[in-house]
Amino acid sequence: MKNFLLIFLLFLLNIIDAQEKMMTTNGIIVFEASIPFFEAVEAKNETVNCVLNAKKGTISFVTFIKQFQFKRALMEEHFNKNYLESNRYPKATFKGLIEKFDLKDLGLTPKDYYITGKITIHGKSKNIRVLAKIKKAIKGIELASNFTLNTDDFNIEIPIIVRSKISKKVTVGVNSYLR
Repeated sequence: MKNFLLIFLLFLLNIIDAQEKMMTTNGIIVFEASIPFFEAVEAKNETVNCVLNAKKGTISFVTFIKQFQFKRALMEEHFNKNYLESNRYPKATFKGLIEKFDLKDLGLTPKDYYITGKITIHGKSKNIRVLAKIKKAIKGIELASNFTLNTDDFNIEIPIIVRSKISKKVTVGVNSYLR
């Protein structure tokens, strides 16, 4: 009987711990680095992994660079080979903390939270603080954020021949539905 009770309690603790973590493997990141009057430089990745520890307010994102899809294959090839060097630096990561986060405070109306943490792209890390909108969803929560990154911060070289057609300021949008 004691063994049964011990196993039952361990199982129960595992379920409680799992409820603190919410995740997705199909988050979305879009970015744009366009210059007016030139061809749009934009891509989308719909296979972003995100894990949120709701009790601690910690959040992490991992995405594989080769998963970004462009409208033009040649642009995607240059992005992977010349700019992000995805064979050498295959993923981008973010690990951070949602400031003053409490799952009980969420409702159906988005609430503003600041997320602070370290983003790593192209082998270089940078501390950032971004605003995110978080709300309850049908079975979980929804997180959305828009922010700007500078290619210089991550040693991403833009060749001089196209420098006037690609912005060093990259607008990034993140959307995740976590369960």
